[in-house]
Amino acid sequence: MPKIKTHKGVQSRFHITGSGKIMRTKGGKSHLRRRKAKRAKRLYDETIPVSSSDKVRIKRLLPYGIR
Repeated sequence: MPKIKTHKGVQSRFHITGSGKIMRTKGGKSHLRRRKAKRAKRLYDETIPVSSSDKVRIKRLLPYGIR
């Protein structure tokens, strides 16, 4: 059987933890941050789990990334 190709955009945006959760970073952190409060800017640095409705789509695009 041929191998399934990994979607490179998904591979760079998401990572899988040891327990199998799919984590993502928040958007909107690249520019226009000067006027935001320090607390709001700190919240952009966190990684958060992907919502359950998107997990199926991401698993299809990352065939070998899911344990």
